[in-house]
Amino acid sequence: MTITLTDTQTPIAFDQVTTILKDAGIPSLAQASIRELVALVNRIETATDQSFIRMEMGVPGLPAPSIGIDAEIAALKSGVASKYPMLEGIPSLKNEISRFCSLFMNVNVSPTGCFPTVGSAQGALASFLVGNRTKENGATLFIDPGFPNQKRQLDMIGQTWGSFDVYRHRGAALRPELEKHLSSGKYATLLYSNPNNPAWICFNEEELQIIADVAGRYNVIVIEDLAYFGMDYREDYTLPGQAPYQPSIAHYTDQYILLISSSKVFSYAGQRVASLVISDALFQQDFPTLKTNFGQTQFGKAFTFGAMGGLSAGVTHSTQYGLAAMLKAANDGELPFLDLTKVYEKRAAIMKALFVEHGFDIVYAEDNGKALSDGFYFTFSYPGMDGDTLLEALLYHGISAISLTNTGSERREGARACVSQVRDEQLADLATRLAAFQHRFSQA
Repeated sequence: MTITLTDTQTPIAFDQVTTILKDAGIPSLAQASIRELVALVNRIETATDQSFIRMEMGVPGLPAPSIGIDAEIAALKSGVASKYPMLEGIPSLKNEISRFCSLFMNVNVSPTGCFPTVGSAQGALASFLVGNRTKENGATLFIDPGFPNQKRQLDMIGQTWGSFDVYRHRGAALRPELEKHLSSGKYATLLYSNPNNPAWICFNEEELQIIADVAGRYNVIVIEDLAYFGMDYREDYTLPGQAPYQPSIAHYTDQYILLISSSKVFSYAGQRVASLVISDALFQQDFPTLKTNFGQTQFGKAFTFGAMGGLSAGVTHSTQYGLAAMLKAANDGELPFLDLTKVYEKRAAIMKALFVEHGFDIVYAEDNGKALSDGFYFTFSYPGMDGDTLLEALLYHGISAISLTNTGSERREGARACVSQVRDEQLADLATRLAAFQHRFSQA
């Protein structure tokens, strides 16, 4: 579909959007990075003095808990700013990460293998640096769709990767697809998110067992990205030490790395601190191929003194105290962090209904034959539009998102919406802009 609009037909001034799009020089909006799109929308908002419905970047929309902030302030006043933190993290944080895994996941792991990282972005990069060197020229297999920045990290460090869209390979069908890829022998690590960014599907116990079985047979380390920990609101994961627990690959294999972000569940994105957990067995395991790059053969030592030591001189000291305090409060049942984030579930349900009402389709609409959970993300498309056309048309209507093409999805026509930055008072405006979109394109 070709866009032929005039400024009388679009909520955001046509000429200004067109000029900024041209000046930005982005060859394909569907291939643009999230940060490129953020900068683009910022420019349009400034030039037009119009606020967008911002759905392109997954950032929290809730205030950070005062527990963490107060702990950071206290730590700074105690003098930690003048001291280098230990690479492996402060003891209190390592202990609370271990407790968190036990109480909310029913997974027992030594504090030794629990690390703070500068967000899960650093955790993923460190995992690739070490994990993919457990084999000669090891690569990463992504179960897509997924977070595009992780692939960019691998490109940046010169490592290779492969991927497949999981949507047609759910349940028992996941096994032959994994076999097809992992049997090549080239993969050293496998990564997926659960709940999934952007589709918001969630692997069930059968699928996690399959991943563990196939990965184990081909000596592949599973990296489980838990950026949206416990946010499948179809189950209640809120009570520490009580079932149900967050599903995890850690129940089925001892060759895993867990990435547990604090950006979404604790709304602590600005402090760039996350938790990384290495299983006890993997931490202690020796890999001769690690010696060349890290001077160590033990995975845990290569990770600590090689990757973490090379990437930074430790995670910001005060933020470690902040995260430790929030984890302790959650572990003690004093910080109901998953109850606080349920605002995203309610907002997603309203927004999805608005999109459907105005002629859009939900791309990933089912989860193993069940209704998809409402949460941080949802996916949508408009009949007859590919990803580039859809994103461009949305910009003229004051709405921003990213394409599914950018996430490794086979659904080239779709886009990802993040609900966190959309304020409740903007929902009426969203309905108006979607109505204008539908009025224009239903007649095209």
